[in-house]
Amino acid sequence: MSDIIVPRVSARGMSDDMTPPLFPHPTDDSSPVAVAMGDATGLARAIADGALSPAAAMVRARARAAEVAELGAVSWLAPETASLPQGAPDGPFAGVPLLVKDLGGPFAGIPMRAGSAALAEKKGVADSDLARRFRAAGFRPFGATTVPEFGLSLSSEPAVGPLCRNPLDPTRSAGGSSGGSAAAVAAGIVPLAHATDAGGSIRVPAAACGLIGLKPSRGAIPGGPGFGNHLGGIASEFAVTRSIRDARALWPLLTGAARGPFADAAPLPAEGPLTIGLISGGEGVDPARAGAIEAAGQELEAAGHRLAPIPVAALAEIRRISARGFDRIVSANLATLAAGGLDIARCEPLTQAFAGRGSRLSATDLWAALEAGVAAAHRLWRMFDEVDVLLLPMLSTAPPPLGTFPTDHRDPEAQLARMEAFAPYAALANITGAPALTLPFGADADGLPLPVQMIAPIGGDLRLLALGATLERAGRWTHPIPLFGEDA
Repeated sequence: MSDIIVPRVSARGMSDDMTPPLFPHPTDDSSPVAVAMGDATGLARAIADGALSPAAAMVRARARAAEVAELGAVSWLAPETASLPQGAPDGPFAGVPLLVKDLGGPFAGIPMRAGSAALAEKKGVADSDLARRFRAAGFRPFGATTVPEFGLSLSSEPAVGPLCRNPLDPTRSAGGSSGGSAAAVAAGIVPLAHATDAGGSIRVPAAACGLIGLKPSRGAIPGGPGFGNHLGGIASEFAVTRSIRDARALWPLLTGAARGPFADAAPLPAEGPLTIGLISGGEGVDPARAGAIEAAGQELEAAGHRLAPIPVAALAEIRRISARGFDRIVSANLATLAAGGLDIARCEPLTQAFAGRGSRLSATDLWAALEAGVAAAHRLWRMFDEVDVLLLPMLSTAPPPLGTFPTDHRDPEAQLARMEAFAPYAALANITGAPALTLPFGADADGLPLPVQMIAPIGGDLRLLALGATLERAGRWTHPIPLFGEDA
């Protein structure tokens, strides 16, 4: 790994005379982050202006993938001579290269193997509705990103390989299960990548790699046809991005502009500030990451919003229910796959153990977990009677060393406990269906990102992005690796 350069992260402050508006538009180009780092919006504009052709953009993306191959972000790359379906020539992101998570709604021509030897011979299948929307936006998919087998880890280290490293420190995890997607974006292979989230799988890798990660509201993103891993509604698909403006621009394209219940969602109330429920720490959350929550709260308060401290205990029961629900749903899903013909003997020991756990699960136990999830959603909804958004930790520590989340054992409870300790407030958004957003807000002493998380009521996705734009404008984080790896 001596040829992989670990860049240092720099932080920038905003001068006193650059006070942002209370409700800035997420696509505001005055954002120093959006302008400087090379995101999908900027690349699309360069292509539209003729400064770079779609073919040249693809050549540069593929060259960058080869240059940082030892990071293990990409698990499958289409041959250069392969004829894959292309994006629309006139979409808003026309010509922008895209990598697809190896676990999610399928893309024609790109095999979805879920990081498993049991699906190693699987071929690319027809597009899902979401894949068609990515293509209609102009994106050009050309490969798949690394995931842990069936998404059962918060680190992307499948036994079939490759082992995915964090571009900010290759000795550390890039997170999971969308770890390959986050590593590819952070390393500058592509400006954004498809990702999915059933228990933090968009947000954890985004947080580990210094990116924007939005887990959409339940029902906002199409879930079919042909994709059976939405896990009873707890999984969502979207992307990991380098900028808020990219996430905001993707929103109407993937949810369906001008149609559906989310088409007319307002980003913020027409007048007045929001009340931000602040949960700054909790058991196991290190001081640097708890401090980032406090700093983000102060930034939002300076922008005109109100802070309302909330005790950690207020989420204890929702967290407990969410952990149990995630366990039961994932176990039942894998047991169903095994009963349906998945060669479970070719799977990793942890996957086999979860499938066995699911096969022994009673209908009454699963039903009780599902009913409790509904109660947890109601409990969270009542909290939003008092506050508009929750601001709370995403990760408890820095991204851990590789090997911290092994899958060569048969102890699901130990795995679940490790994941809960690392991302203590992740699964509750999945079980309740609420939208959640993570973004970096500073760097720790080792130059690693300090992520914060915000959760809103169902339908509050654009509210999160608008608040995220406020935090992004503070300039606390700068991407250390430019798009395609060139000098900024």
